[in-house]
Amino acid sequence: MSFKRFDNDDLVVSADAIQSTAWTTGIPTLTSFFTSSAQKTGTSGNYYLSVYQVAGELDEAEVQFDIAYASKLGSGSIAFNNEYPNASPSSITYGSYRSMILEDENSVFVTGQGATGGASLSNLATSSNAVVMDNFWVLSVDRARYKQSMFPGTFNLKITNPGIGSIDLTDNSNDVSVQNFLGSTRVLQLISGSNGTGAAVGNGGYTTNSGSYGLFFPDIGTIFLNPEALNDVISLSANNGSSVINGTNQLTLFNAISSGSAFQLNSSETVTSDFIFARLRNSEFNYSENPSFISGSTGDIIYTQFIDNPQVYITTVGLYNDANELLAVAKLSRPLLKDFTKESLIRMKLDF
Repeated sequence: MSFKRFDNDDLVVSADAIQSTAWTTGIPTLTSFFTSSAQKTGTSGNYYLSVYQVAGELDEAEVQFDIAYASKLGSGSIAFNNEYPNASPSSITYGSYRSMILEDENSVFVTGQGATGGASLSNLATSSNAVVMDNFWVLSVDRARYKQSMFPGTFNLKITNPGIGSIDLTDNSNDVSVQNFLGSTRVLQLISGSNGTGAAVGNGGYTTNSGSYGLFFPDIGTIFLNPEALNDVISLSANNGSSVINGTNQLTLFNAISSGSAFQLNSSETVTSDFIFARLRNSEFNYSENPSFISGSTGDIIYTQFIDNPQVYITTVGLYNDANELLAVAKLSRPLLKDFTKESLIRMKLDF
């Protein structure tokens, strides 16, 4: 067995962005949407509605995304206790996302042109078309559906209110030059348009009175939809009554998405690779310790013609640390002939 220490020039680090479809179907656009009656009527159904690529009762059904409804005042769902009317599944959902994203219970979500997505109660955004979202629908993409993040510009969602109209939504990633963050969470606005670009007509993809159509958080797989904006355009509104049956608003949005039959989304991840180059000079790695090459008792070369003209085949490269511990093994696709007349360069790749 022969050893050779790698030089700095033999090690190269590379990072590549890889994009793939988010859905289990392997197709970029999800066109069929199903729910599970068991989940819908269970305890979790009070908080969110899971959406599958096939009927939820089938073995191959996998959650693609969840639909929830959030209200700062707790409306749109039944209160846990009549003595505390603002404490309900919708208020719990709102509070959870406020804590996770805004990281401040005194802040609110803001949408619209120029809005960064959030503002304190004492210093609300004053930019054009910026409005406060006291309630919103949440699309939470299942964690197994995307790798590192959702890929901006690939989000396209068609929402339809049968008999009224449809709207195509996307994020505004191609329309902005400066990235906005809420706390440590990257945020984009949802606008009418496609493939990350706002509609060429009207207000650049925004509504006149209700700001944008929501917020897009690519790094946490979360999308907020603004009910006020959707109501302005296609009369799709959330029921904000205090005695609305839990799950009603989730089902309203599900029906609108199902009627639209088009939800496109890709996932993205950065794969870091270590490229390691094993450089075999003509004078190196020409002998073997294999029992077919040398005598196990004397250590002599069995065939004398191999003394000056060895013929060996390289099949494996082992990577060791300074303590001579084997860390990784690279297998060649086919044996590589090596002798004094040949030099070889073997490239190995470690992805992580």
